[in-house]
Amino acid sequence: MRTFCFLIFLFALSVNPEFCYSQNESKDSLANYTELLWFGGSTERTPFWLQSNQFGIVPRTSPAGSIRVGIEQYFNMTEEQHSPWKVGFGAEAVANFSEGKKILFPQLHAAIRYKNWEIFIGRKKQWVGLADSTLGTGSYPWSTNAMPIPKIQLGTRGFVSVPFTQGWVSFNAFYSDGLMDKNRPVTTELKLHQKALYLRVGRADSKVRLYGGFNHQVEWGGKTPHNTLNNQMPTGWKNYFNVITGKAHTNTPTVFDSTGRVGNHLGSIDLAAEFDFYDFAIFAYRQSLYEDGSLIWLGNIKDGLNGIRLRKKNTLGGMFEIEEVVLEVLYTKDQGGPTADWTSRTHRGKDDYFNNAQVRDGWSYYDRTIGTPFIPPTSDTKWKWPTYGNMHTSNNRVSVFHVGLKGTALEQIEWSTKLSLSTNAGTYDLPFEGYPKQFSGLLALQSRVNFLGGVLIKASFAADIGDLYPKNYGFSLGIKKDGILFIR
Repeated sequence: MRTFCFLIFLFALSVNPEFCYSQNESKDSLANYTELLWFGGSTERTPFWLQSNQFGIVPRTSPAGSIRVGIEQYFNMTEEQHSPWKVGFGAEAVANFSEGKKILFPQLHAAIRYKNWEIFIGRKKQWVGLADSTLGTGSYPWSTNAMPIPKIQLGTRGFVSVPFTQGWVSFNAFYSDGLMDKNRPVTTELKLHQKALYLRVGRADSKVRLYGGFNHQVEWGGKTPHNTLNNQMPTGWKNYFNVITGKAHTNTPTVFDSTGRVGNHLGSIDLAAEFDFYDFAIFAYRQSLYEDGSLIWLGNIKDGLNGIRLRKKNTLGGMFEIEEVVLEVLYTKDQGGPTADWTSRTHRGKDDYFNNAQVRDGWSYYDRTIGTPFIPPTSDTKWKWPTYGNMHTSNNRVSVFHVGLKGTALEQIEWSTKLSLSTNAGTYDLPFEGYPKQFSGLLALQSRVNFLGGVLIKASFAADIGDLYPKNYGFSLGIKKDGILFIR
């Protein structure tokens, strides 16, 4: 295995194009890349920050090797040089070699664009919610922790000005439907409905910009043996309308559907403000969580993700410089209290985040939590705490203090860190004894070198120290280069 990965590494050094692949913005030219990585550590478990928020493509066990290839291309649909109509595609393949071989396709989509609007079908990497997506812990309901879910989506690409507001009011929105993974532990034929709407007050170049909006996700229409008639969850167009609007199923033989919502609903209501100064910019945000209705009555208002990002605009490129700082606090321990009484406005608690009595495999995709990685699946490697039945997670009451930093050193090295300290309480029905604490840290380095036309050399070092996961130290080494596909 080690010999194989070493040979692959040498092969990568023999190819010659330049890296220019973007995950969230495609240019009107061919972009393709190749990346090779090697993971190792003091135990067989890959440390938390090496595998979390990586779109589900980093193996949970090490040692492991990974080969990644990506391509993205958009074409003008008319003969105009700057045509507003474009058509394109994106594809990314990942081959992992650890205990066995596994091929993943985190991106595989086709799209049509008109100005700032886009419709696409397939898998596509996305960031949803008002939160930092690079140095932070990730957006609470939809982080980058799991593989992208295949769907069809219509929406905007960034903020679009509302007519007659001269850019002072803009919106960013999408509407989509997709399919969950087939081989889930409990449910089958499960569907996804997702939408989001965000408003911005202030022009793109304003000194102060205010943001607000929501995202809404629903798992629905599948088959499960829990709280259903003949194992079938509500389906059909009438119930699809109930899924969109969040209404209960009023004509159903099961109490679960008639007293709750059709499917497993969750999301966040987000607020943010951005301040643009001469030397630096500040972005402050708050995500309030909803899942079982407690937020309507402010029952779980204590829970949420709070963050602030400070980013320098002018860098000197000296021996050592900090260019960006992110501070976050994630709290999910309240959940509206320990009592779930739907006849009471003040006791609609026990929200049991990312778990659901029908969808027992919960808010997950291929056994990875779709939302924040700090609410992990019970199946996580070397889990040693009490198991909460056959629910997705046994630990959704957590508090996390997180620091992310990014900068440069020696003028050519880019570095970043993620440092997280969490306290974990399990669930209301099955609490952990002693509230185990956990520290997870990451130091990542990368530098572009003038070798074989230019390559990006990468190295990361990570550690897990605490009572939740086994004590562990790990690393990754990689090289990233442009054009393994030899297409110009």
